[in-house]
Amino acid sequence: MLLAGGCKAGSDTAQGVAERFLDQHYVRMNLPGAVEYCTGLAKHKVEEEIRLVGEQEVDASTRQPGVSYTLAEEVPEGEGRVSFVYDGTIRLGGGDRFTMRWLVNTRREGDEWKVSNFKEMPGKPES
Repeated sequence: MLLAGGCKAGSDTAQGVAERFLDQHYVRMNLPGAVEYCTGLAKHKVEEEIRLVGEQEVDASTRQPGVSYTLAEEVPEGEGRVSFVYDGTIRLGGGDRFTMRWLVNTRREGDEWKVSNFKEMPGKPES
């Protein structure tokens, strides 16, 4: 399994929370772990994914894709709100791979940053 390279932002920052959410949701396929970083619509979306997955467990025997991502853009959206766009690469068994983009919206709630929404988008075409 591949993680995003380089140094990670601190977990007490908007970027750090966005990246920990991506790690749990997409890299580790740990939806209950991802929901801990969420609030509002994002929390609702992940809880719905958990419901849809049902009893299906991801464990050591599950063939997981390799996922890596890099920050493409940071967009401050006013007091206590920041959005991030990440470019991701997903590698499947047999050498297949494709790209994705994730838009991750964060907001400050008290002393914590939380993911308030996220969106999956097709990635940039590979050249």
